[in-house]
Amino acid sequence: MDHAAGMPVDPRVFEAMKPYFMESYGNPSSSHSFGASAKNALMESREKVARLIGAEKPKEVIFTSGGTESNNLAIKGAAYRNKDKGNHIITTTIEHISVINICKHLQKQGFEITYIPVDKQGMVDPEKLKDAITDKTILISVMYANGEIGTIQPIREIGKIAHENQICFHVDAVAAAGKVPINVEEENIDLLSISSNDMYGPKGMGALYIKKGTRIQPVIQGGGQERGLRSGTENTPGIVGMGKAAEIAQEEMETEGRRLSQLRDKLTKGVLDTIERSYLNGHPTKRLPNNANLRFSYIEGESLILGLDMLGIQVSSGSACTSKTLEPSHVLLAIGLAHEEAHGSLVFTMGKQNSEEDVNYVLEVLPGVVKRLRAMSPLTPKEMLR
Repeated sequence: MDHAAGMPVDPRVFEAMKPYFMESYGNPSSSHSFGASAKNALMESREKVARLIGAEKPKEVIFTSGGTESNNLAIKGAAYRNKDKGNHIITTTIEHISVINICKHLQKQGFEITYIPVDKQGMVDPEKLKDAITDKTILISVMYANGEIGTIQPIREIGKIAHENQICFHVDAVAAAGKVPINVEEENIDLLSISSNDMYGPKGMGALYIKKGTRIQPVIQGGGQERGLRSGTENTPGIVGMGKAAEIAQEEMETEGRRLSQLRDKLTKGVLDTIERSYLNGHPTKRLPNNANLRFSYIEGESLILGLDMLGIQVSSGSACTSKTLEPSHVLLAIGLAHEEAHGSLVFTMGKQNSEEDVNYVLEVLPGVVKRLRAMSPLTPKEMLR
């Protein structure tokens, strides 16, 4: 139940990729027939990814090595390209660590960063964002949905504000793409980052949507592949896999989203009804269909992870990208939780392989694990141990 950290490759995706490792192994930049075959495969995959996000033209999609590279190219590229117009960037306090660290890097180079706070459910107030705009604002970057707490942002409204003020709008949609409908045209998005592995495609693949007319500066120099914005020989098998994953996601998103929402709601209700002092983090309804971020007082999430892992249940306490630090999730602190509250949170992210039986098993064993850990904790009130 930790599909936010990594998803298995869909068998149909794997089958689509296989020929491009040892049979159709040509370089897409080559002029001969082997190169043409690879180039055609790239064009087809570009079309599939474009359709998934509602892009008008396939050439508006360029392929990268993942969400982190897409975020780097989008934010740094827009900042460097437009620094003659201003040096102010607006983002939020709950962005993925890749966006946060990019902004810190730009800050050292003279850019000014404004971090818009969120409410206790992790929601950005568009009016607060609007009030932060200055005549030097060149970029607004807001994630579509938060991978930790699941909250989905009012992207259409924020995009409208950005465009009314002629400001480039970037959206990190890694956690959302393939799970909820996205339309870059209707939602006023100029730059959109997505990841392959977050929709059952191969790891090490991503894409960046760049709306026609949006100017960014490349951060990798080389042979000029991907419209000169991402040089380097294209990863044809990975791109084919991402294209197939996007195609499957578009076809199955509605039915799978409905199924996962039912599992998520059953898990959430079951935990809150049976475990005292348990809480849901994030927005109760405007959230990703597979995400349940649950908080338990008086114990640490890491202990819960280990206890559940011994029983065959894999969960997370936050983003896998920040798991190397002992600090609590910056997202949970941003929604107003105290350090000890943030440390007591678990993230359940379900996927295609999960069933109602899995949820029932979690509801069967989780109360016992929580009770045992609370009995060991000096923070637990005595009346709860009776």
